[in-house]
Amino acid sequence: MPRDPRQETSPIDPPLLPRPGAGPPILGDALAWLDRHVNLEAIEAGRAGRLGLPGLERMRTLLDALGNPELAYQSVHVTGTNGKGSTTRMCAALLGALGLSVGQYTSPHLERLNERLVFGDVEATDEELVGLFGMLGELERFLGSRGTWFELVTAAALSWFADRGADAAVLEVGLGGRYDATNVATAAVSVVTNVELDHTEILGSSREQIAAEKAGIVKEGCTLVLGDQDPPISAIFEREAALVGAAAIWRRGEEFGCDSNRLAIGGRVLDLWTPLGRYQDVFVPMHGAHQGDNAACALAGAQAFALVPLREEVVTAALSNVRIPGRLEVVRRRPLVVLDGAHNVAGAAAVGTALGEDFAAAARVVVVMGCLRGRDPADLLAQLGPGRIAAVVGCRPDSPRALEPEEIVEAARSLGIASEAFASTSEALRRAIAIADPDDLVLVTGSLYVVGAARAALA
Repeated sequence: MPRDPRQETSPIDPPLLPRPGAGPPILGDALAWLDRHVNLEAIEAGRAGRLGLPGLERMRTLLDALGNPELAYQSVHVTGTNGKGSTTRMCAALLGALGLSVGQYTSPHLERLNERLVFGDVEATDEELVGLFGMLGELERFLGSRGTWFELVTAAALSWFADRGADAAVLEVGLGGRYDATNVATAAVSVVTNVELDHTEILGSSREQIAAEKAGIVKEGCTLVLGDQDPPISAIFEREAALVGAAAIWRRGEEFGCDSNRLAIGGRVLDLWTPLGRYQDVFVPMHGAHQGDNAACALAGAQAFALVPLREEVVTAALSNVRIPGRLEVVRRRPLVVLDGAHNVAGAAAVGTALGEDFAAAARVVVVMGCLRGRDPADLLAQLGPGRIAAVVGCRPDSPRALEPEEIVEAARSLGIASEAFASTSEALRRAIAIADPDDLVLVTGSLYVVGAARAALA
């Protein structure tokens, strides 16, 4: 029987120790230690599927050893195929505007691991991460077992929030929900943005199977904020809520929603509502009509947590200041350069809609695309609207799971789009900008690995 690396208990890495003659450990040491653990984000999709979902036993043991920091505050727990990162950030901003001290945990990061752990609006420092991972290294030796990469980062976040005196934490699920490392938290509110086909090799081949995994974040006594409106999918979450004894269900379109979603300069203007209030002409500095649904879920999650109406000025101020890197993010003009990490068909469709609405003025679109294996670049390009795409420049994401750029070239040419390949994102981006006219739009998409590399190249 093949060895399951997630269950490996020996040898245990030594904890982070002072480097001989070089002073105390630095972030590079901590990241090297962390990278010696199994990282399900970085291994092949097929192999991840064979390993299955990690389970929660190690996380619970680790958090017990840490003194159960996740019990020091209540949480809003956010899952969904798309939009959960945006929803997490907006919900955290709303709770912070109420005067609460809020921890925010998101994944993946674009450029630096620090991005995943945010308290208020400040990322964890390098020194704080070194301290957290040093502590976890000591605990691994004490417990005699190894966690996964994501389990350790999640434990670091939950512990850091408690150390900082958090009143609340908003936690984005890494994968699925039921067996995700974040599901050890005490959730007062469980938010589901939507359910689409993604990570099918792990979560299941149908939307119903995926919904059943995501429904695992619904907890006894929590309020379920349900953004997916498809009746068969909604029924799965409603059954889970009844089974575990959830306190209430708020459904998009029934208890909360977005009535009006209008294009504005630099974003959207929304009319939002929940059982506790209505909010008109709320500006969000984010592109894409889909952000209206995310904002509605975030507002419902914040109000279900606070259980009091949020004042209009609180909602307006909080949402007008949210920035979401890598999600239809404009990083340069003439030519306009837009970054979006859409990596599945539903996400690409949302980007395609935004290209036709928010960015309709662009003369042509030049696409820089890099994908991970298991994705079909032809499917993604088809959703973006091939008729407006002048060229595709394929590149290789910096990941062991990267799809070779020549496969992106073949996919583009099968759709009748001129295409060429480059080894790196930075080279592909330079080429795309060179062939784009000043009134064109350069879209970097296909993977958050590519988006992160593009942001770094343009810094």
